[in-house]
Amino acid sequence: MHLFKDQKAYAVVSVLLMSTSISSCATSSGVLEENTTEIDAGKISLQNPADKFDLSHWSITLPVDDDENGKVDVVNEVDIQSFHHSDYFYIDEDGFMVFMSPNKASTTPNSTNTRSELRFESRGGNLSIKGNNPKNNFALAANENASDYAAVGGKLEATLKVDHVSRNAGYPDKEPAYSVVIGQIHAGKLKTKVDGFGWGNEPLKISFKKWPDHEYGSVYWTYERNLAVDNPDRIDIEYLVWGNSWADSATPELKGIKLGEEFSYTVNIHENTMYLTFENERLGTKTFKINLSNNVDANGEIDSLDHPNGYTGDYLYFKAGAYNQCSTKDAPSFRYPACPGTGNLEQDIIDGNYTQVSFRKLSVSEATPN
Repeated sequence: MHLFKDQKAYAVVSVLLMSTSISSCATSSGVLEENTTEIDAGKISLQNPADKFDLSHWSITLPVDDDENGKVDVVNEVDIQSFHHSDYFYIDEDGFMVFMSPNKASTTPNSTNTRSELRFESRGGNLSIKGNNPKNNFALAANENASDYAAVGGKLEATLKVDHVSRNAGYPDKEPAYSVVIGQIHAGKLKTKVDGFGWGNEPLKISFKKWPDHEYGSVYWTYERNLAVDNPDRIDIEYLVWGNSWADSATPELKGIKLGEEFSYTVNIHENTMYLTFENERLGTKTFKINLSNNVDANGEIDSLDHPNGYTGDYLYFKAGAYNQCSTKDAPSFRYPACPGTGNLEQDIIDGNYTQVSFRKLSVSEATPN
């Protein structure tokens, strides 16, 4: 089995327990105020997440290179059965599966965003099937080779709470600042692009964002136009669920979601259509739908800038966890908010330069008619 330096267990936590460094206290709801830095060692469990959640079809990417091979660490769906990381992936005392990722840490080769994030593997531990093999992914019904894939569509369901997002950003007005992606559908990247597919874009990212001086944050989802990486029209189109638009710095107040407040999402890809359902006990239910095999947006309008066949020719897979959007990269693109981070986990936690998400439920099943 691939071993990590998990023996450090509570080194960082123990130090931080000595410091509730920025004065504040818990609110009446039990959620820590934004200007508090505190980690409760009692919230950390030695239980492996796979002991409580069915992770038989999930691998995880972590924001570390603990094996010192020069690459971000990935734990496959076999090894994850007896694995936890005391800083980045564990079960807390309430039974939540916790994902944590600082602003500055190891990243995958094509990203400047850190992540502690699961990837659904249809192969289910049959590691002889490669990650990009059709038998390890799903396709839309419109895909001419749909029968070669592990499934046509699928359903991802989650119940979770966001515990923390970065409190700092170099460019606060760039949309990804102060945000984390908590669920997504990713298209596969191919060396040889066929009919404009295989760029590795994302037809779905579900996000939570909270400005540092706000009590409430916002939940929204985005659709990325399926275009070449260097195409200036390859942007994320936002659809608001609760709160305010990701570009709106006004406080959402009660129409938003607090840190520590549970909500759920269901992503059901049936045939070619993605049906989204968001639920919160206080704010109710919101639903959306979009056909992923054409260029009609979720408002029913033709998007002349998008690929006319959407994601028809791509292979697709689900991801869930904490995909930190507070990139430390400083560049003109809206994708790079130049968020601060030292790379020292203890210091970055004290400074509030990290994200953390906790899941109570996570499952994938066959698609159902909506």
